[in-house]
Amino acid sequence: MTGLPAHAGPPDQADRAAGAEGSLLVAEIFGPTFQGEGPSAGRLAAFVRLSRCQLRCSWCDTPYTWDRARYDLRAQSRRMTPAQVWQAVKGIEAGLVVITGGEPLLQQGRLVWLADMCRATGRRTEIETNGAVLPGSGITGACRQFNVSLKLANSGMPARTRLRPAAIEALASSRKAVWKFVVTAPADLEEIAGLQQRYGLEPVWVMPEGTTSEQVLSRMREIADPVLARGWNLTPRLHTLLWEETRGR
Repeated sequence: MTGLPAHAGPPDQADRAAGAEGSLLVAEIFGPTFQGEGPSAGRLAAFVRLSRCQLRCSWCDTPYTWDRARYDLRAQSRRMTPAQVWQAVKGIEAGLVVITGGEPLLQQGRLVWLADMCRATGRRTEIETNGAVLPGSGITGACRQFNVSLKLANSGMPARTRLRPAAIEALASSRKAVWKFVVTAPADLEEIAGLQQRYGLEPVWVMPEGTTSEQVLSRMREIADPVLARGWNLTPRLHTLLWEETRGR
């Protein structure tokens, strides 16, 4: 099974035509659970986690979606048509569908039909993206919200790879983006402020990095007052606080 191209462009003309056919590389589908991050934290949700990502963040908590050195990606993913994914999703009683990864926009041409089906049945669709892939008009029109997690220097990725101005500007102009930043220390907040000023990012959500409840709580306490002082929002990692590193929660 081959990987997906880095920085894949938006397949605007093919989006609608893809329909329920073709295939998505899916790591897991699970729920009902709670959305753990951002403005929808605590909402009942179904999750569709897609496989593959073009970034290699040092603290990534889903390396099984991209790290060939540590995981057999064939065993960690399966091909499903959008119709098959929808059959699984509609069996989960939740009004919010979160499409995450990996990096979902690498497969955006096959996501439009799925997002349209969610919308047609009254379900809200949020797509979680690293903000380094240009979204096409099809997926922009179909989803309700982009949860954009631009990566900071703490990710270990070079700026030229993690910050793609055309993609950031397109997401910002969609008026469907919220901006969520993973921080490891208060010093990271200066970098966020620079990006906010450069691209006019609103609203800003700050989230502590951590894979244990102890780490998350400790870092939240450390950054809470500085985040308040800047007028930003603070989000927990609710799933980590509740279930630590358990997959599928």
